[in-house]
Amino acid sequence: MFEYKFGGIVIAKAGHDKGEYYVILKAEGEYVYLADGIYKTLDKPKKKNIKHVQFTHYTDENLMKKVANNEKIIDEEIKRAIKIIKKSVSKDDSLDM
Repeated sequence: MFEYKFGGIVIAKAGHDKGEYYVILKAEGEYVYLADGIYKTLDKPKKKNIKHVQFTHYTDENLMKKVANNEKIIDEEIKRAIKIIKKSVSKDDSLDM
């Protein structure tokens, strides 16, 4: 089983946002709260069942460091993290949905 924790990158497997990348803000039971920095911001995260997301094994180290140092995170940093992951993950990668 995967550990859903802050800073992890997931891909939506179901819903109108299928295929979209998100950063996990927090996990509560069978739900995760997600942000993309654009439509789903830190102020209004998306609540999604963990059955409907695919864990990518990627985390953003910059976000993790900021949380460890109790620094404020902004939506631009969420967007940057997703952009970096999208560039590093090729379409031929084994992230089957």
